[in-house]
Amino acid sequence: MNVIEIKNLVKIYNSGEVKVKAVNGITTHFEQGEFTAVVGPSGSGKTTFLNMIGGLDRPTEGEVIIDGSNIWNLTSRQIIDFRMNNIGFVFQAYNLIPVLTAGENVEFIMHLQGKPKKEREQRTKELLEAVGIGDRIKSRPGKLSGGQQQRVAVARALASKPKFILADEPTANLDSVATTGLLELMAEMNKKYNTTFIFATHDQRVMDKARRIITIEDGKILNDEKFDR
Repeated sequence: MNVIEIKNLVKIYNSGEVKVKAVNGITTHFEQGEFTAVVGPSGSGKTTFLNMIGGLDRPTEGEVIIDGSNIWNLTSRQIIDFRMNNIGFVFQAYNLIPVLTAGENVEFIMHLQGKPKKEREQRTKELLEAVGIGDRIKSRPGKLSGGQQQRVAVARALASKPKFILADEPTANLDSVATTGLLELMAEMNKKYNTTFIFATHDQRVMDKARRIITIEDGKILNDEKFDR
């Protein structure tokens, strides 16, 4: 079943008198439970592509269809609500709230969703245990290593029970041990919850785990290959 359909997606940035086509007419789709890497050199358009799928960056042309509806036909308020209830984000810079504990960071989006306190606390505990840092639930980000912070970010991304998770260079700031652990964790979460993962990455280790690799260059898909892993 297709979770996301992309039709003729275009993004043009105006840089003075120069127009830059960051994404140039991409058409593709993603199915439930995929573990996909979108790869390409810096400036290829992969992050812009992910941001348009995730409702963070409005396309110049084209459609992002999720559950039969083009999300870019929604109002700004509806897009915010849609992101909150359907999409989990994992960023290169972790983006944790420094004054909140690991548990509070994970719980935050469920609070915004209006989930009952008992449900929020139980799911937070389960997720932090699932990502291997249940004993750090009361630690603030500044007391956690980079790998531990990124694990909190993954737990936070899963907290809202999203249809899919978008991960933009999630391993860029991690050493090889932390990267291996994080990728194994994400692969396990993918299989356990059947959550669709889409990565934008330069990292060969991510590509080696991915079951589908989409190569983008100059805003266009050059190659789209699936692997039996």
